[in-house]
Order: sequence, then C-alpha cells, then structure tokens
Amino acid sequence: MNSVNQILHTISYMALPLLFAIILHEYAHGWMADKCGDDTAKRAGRLTINPLAHIDPFGTILMPLLCLILPGSFLLGWAKPVPIEPRNMARPRRDMALVAAAGPGMNLLLAISSAILLATIFTIDPSLSIRDAAGSSAFDSGSLSAMVLLPVAVMAFYSVLINVFLCLFNLIPIPPLDGGRILVSLLPPQPAMALARLEPYGMLILIGLLVFDKELRVIHTISSTMATGLSGTILSTALGFGGGGTQ
Repeated sequence: MNSVNQILHTISYMALPLLFAIILHEYAHGWMADKCGDDTAKRAGRLTINPLAHIDPFGTILMPLLCLILPGSFLLGWAKPVPIEPRNMARPRRDMALVAAAGPGMNLLLAISSAILLATIFTIDPSLSIRDAAGSSAFDSGSLSAMVLLPVAVMAFYSVLINVFLCLFNLIPIPPLDGGRILVSLLPPQPAMALARLEPYGMLILIGLLVFDKELRVIHTISSTMATGLSGTILSTALGFGGGGTQ
C-alpha cells in the first residue's frame, strides 16, 4: 500500500474517534462549568456536541493531518476552547479545578467505553481480527461482520489509544493545558500565581517540548510508555471481561 493510500486508510479509521475525542473534551469543560454556576458556554452555543460549534480549522483539521503525514509523529488535535468565566462560580478555585479535570476525565471515559464496545464486538463475532483491517480481503468477503463490525471495532480500538493519549497529554502541568490549570487551582496562592503567569508562554513551552522531544523524551514518555501502559490495561481488562481479544 503506497503512502498516500496508507494515509487515507488511516484517516478513514482515526478521523471519527479523534473528532469525538476533542469535541466531547470541550463539551465536558462547558458542562462542568455550567454545573458550577457558569453558563457562559451555554449562552455562547457551545454546550452542544454539534462539531460545527467546536471545530478549529488548524487544531481540528490541519494539525491531525500533519501528524499523519509526518513520519514518526503522533496524532494530536484540539477544538476551540469553550468560554468560561470563573467569577460566575460559587467557589472559583475549586470549581476551576473541576472544570479543568472534566476534559481529561471525559477522554478517559471515552477510552473505557470504546474498550467495552470493542469487547462486545469480539463477543458477537470472536473470529474478527483487527489486523484484517490492514488489507481489503476481509471487506471483500461481503459478510456482515466484515462490512459493519470490523470497521467499528477498528475505530473503537483507535478511540482507546487516542483518548488515553489526549487524557495524559492534557494533564501535563503546564498552563493552558488542563493539568496546569488543575495545579494552579490546588497550589497555595503565591505558587499558583507564579504558575499562572506561565500561561501566555504555555504554547511556546509545549512547542519546545514537541520540537526537542528526541532529547527531552517528555512526549515520548507519555505516548510510548504511559499511554501504552494505560491503553493496554483498559483493553485487556475490557477484553478479559468480554472473553475476546484484539487478535
């Protein structure tokens, strides 16, 4: 399979799980803010799962495509941040920690749900194999499992990997990532203010981590060690209960 076909083949399985992952991540922020007394996201029309309300042209479309095209890259993307006003909340410091944690929490929930869906599919048809999706022979068979269950199984598998990575990546303790905002909410006032001052430079720090990852190994550790371990645990637990396997 040539590189263009391989990219299109990968996109066909990963686009939908990634879109759901980043949109529901932002929806979770807005939902939790609304529960904490801030209805800014709702009034802005962002408390919806309609993709059009959340799509960021660069973060939702171009960045994931670049990740797929560049060799050795990992899949990364984001949606437009939902607007949040801490002053509308009863307890801003505590509530902002809950709002920040809701995004990665949603990704973890999606990963677990996807693993359960995958286990259910393997229970329905134990003969399915994720590896079959690498070629066209399985789809050419014309069976219901090959045409319907196998694509859903592959998307569920990728959904686990994508959501686990996004969950862990967003927990890096650098503002404006969720981990940084959680830490700002939990630290005493002086250290919290010092960390909050990093937010305007947060994206530059993250770009530096991405560019120099071969030397620093921060993103590599998250994607190859932590994410792989957590994904494997979630998948093996779900498939163990379901009696199936990724084959």
